[in-house]
Amino acid sequence: MEAVVEIDAMGLLCPLPVLRVGKRMRQMATGDIAVVSCDDPAALVDIPHFCSEQGHSLVRQEQEGERLEFHIRKG
Repeated sequence: MEAVVEIDAMGLLCPLPVLRVGKRMRQMATGDIAVVSCDDPAALVDIPHFCSEQGHSLVRQEQEGERLEFHIRKG
């Protein structure tokens, strides 16, 4: 069964959200899900690019006001 890891990157600006996600995902098992919350508009480009480059799957992406949420399955 996969684990779900919450990653809070609210208030952080580029490149810090992606760096925080990368650091936490290195500790996760393949198939685990990271739920990332952030408010940096650059994350709309940075997080999907990070997933593509690192072999992870972007399962879901949502925006509610300035709050962004990404669900990433570790590859």
